[in-house]
Amino acid sequence: MSEQPRRTPSASERNRALYVISVAAELAGVHAQTLRIYERKGLLAPARTSGGSRRYSDRDIAMLNRISQLTSEGLNLAGVKRVMELEERVAALERKLADVQAEAATLVAETHRQYRRDLVPLPQTDLIRRPRG
Repeated sequence: MSEQPRRTPSASERNRALYVISVAAELAGVHAQTLRIYERKGLLAPARTSGGSRRYSDRDIAMLNRISQLTSEGLNLAGVKRVMELEERVAALERKLADVQAEAATLVAETHRQYRRDLVPLPQTDLIRRPRG
């Protein structure tokens, strides 16, 4: 039986709030109260249902795993928050840089196309210098 390759979820799928707090806590390997603390500290902002219940996405679970990793490395929650803010800033700058690089590549290619259009072929006879005399 052949296995189908795993499909990478889209950004909207990763951000879809699916899990109640108890399931999210279990997936992240922490207590539900820990999730509430993280939310109070501004580390996490789960979606809310119309009734006010928290709903966590796969992205939230990934953030919880990152928080766990950073705290196990010795950072306190304020340090974790700062590191995560800086990581998000770096990611945003990398996205912006990639956009600028793509735009620059497009402009360079367009400039090269323009140069090729501006070149006028000359007959070979015009290239031979004749002595003055």
